[in-house]
Amino acid sequence: MNTLVKRITASFHVDDIYSFKQQMLNWANRFSICCFMDSHFYTDKYHCYDCLVAVDCHKCFSPSKEPLSHLNTFYTENDDWIFGHLSYDLKNEIEGLQSLYSNKIGFPDIFFFVPKYVLSLEKNNLTIHSIDIDPNLIFQEIQSVILNKEIYTKRNITIQAAFSKKAYIETVKKLQQHILRGDCYEINFCQKFFAENVLIDAVSTFAELIKISPTPFSCFYKLEDKYLLCASPERFLCKIFETIFSQPMKGTAARNENVILDNAAKDALHKSEKEKSENVMIVDLVRNDLSKICNEGTVAAEELFAIYSFPQVHQMISTIKGELKKNVAFAEIIKATFPMGSMTGAPKLRTMQLIEQYEKSKRQLFSGSVGYISPQKNFDFNVVIRSIFYNAANKYLNYFVGSAITFYADAEKEYEECNLKAKAILSALQ
Repeated sequence: MNTLVKRITASFHVDDIYSFKQQMLNWANRFSICCFMDSHFYTDKYHCYDCLVAVDCHKCFSPSKEPLSHLNTFYTENDDWIFGHLSYDLKNEIEGLQSLYSNKIGFPDIFFFVPKYVLSLEKNNLTIHSIDIDPNLIFQEIQSVILNKEIYTKRNITIQAAFSKKAYIETVKKLQQHILRGDCYEINFCQKFFAENVLIDAVSTFAELIKISPTPFSCFYKLEDKYLLCASPERFLCKIFETIFSQPMKGTAARNENVILDNAAKDALHKSEKEKSENVMIVDLVRNDLSKICNEGTVAAEELFAIYSFPQVHQMISTIKGELKKNVAFAEIIKATFPMGSMTGAPKLRTMQLIEQYEKSKRQLFSGSVGYISPQKNFDFNVVIRSIFYNAANKYLNYFVGSAITFYADAEKEYEECNLKAKAILSALQ
């Protein structure tokens, strides 16, 4: 039986968008559960909202065992806004795998919630959807938030690496032997960095992160004492009515302050046969995933090897779309496509086994996804990368960076690429 929540909706004009978004973020953090997603005004043909905020929990979904088998019930019974996340470790249910490493951050494998309050910002227009409070009161409450103008003192956080540079290079060489034997074609190998007994202010750290690296799928996500501070440039999966599409990102080049050198780096990335070969492997994997849930003959690459520029890097991104089969269940869509190929490799099952063997840590929410489902059952989910994970209760923090390893990959250059991807995170922390 569908549960239709009647919401009170009102719209407001916002003059100073930048300051108001900061006020919204600080206001959202007052709640034990919140999700603040900001596109930073990046737009594409599938763009829906500049900023989308969900706070407080009206209903939630987070079963400890076999969550995907129960997900459709929650999805179909709530014709309302739904926000939440999919952890990378859902792979264990999807593919019958296991993870032996500890979960120190503590996000559950899956969590979705129907929020009490949803705020959508599109240019200067704010719309507030509320279950039980007059939207005018919410708007006034946000406007009354006083922003701290003081400069936050950076703490000396000691970052530890799960891999030394030598160990990283040796592991890449071992993975290349697997590729040589035909176990896989490409594998996304990631390394963890962590810090123990640390205190950070999650809101100001996130504000610093997105100031350094504003990206189209950034997200401040809080579940009780667990925080995700995400500056992701990558979309995992989006559905607009019966059209579904994915935008895998493979191929990276560093930005340069010199315009001529920056354009040269962008052009070199566009022409790189190595980067194209990495990208097309994942494009083929995604096409295969989407073909399981889409009408025959509708899955195609709408855009191939496009170059998108972000503050620290240029990225090669392709867009694959298809038309969904009738009555395909939400859980079936997730099972067919998750985890995303750009964060595993090809073939997906074997690379996930090798990731477990060689990374020697639990990815958990890293390379998972955070997103929303609209009342019309459209949805948009990111890829959780370029992110800081923090548990305020046990004072533990970590982040991951990785790259695509192929037989022809240069381990030294892959290590440098990881450092490049971690640059904004380190700046925000230190």
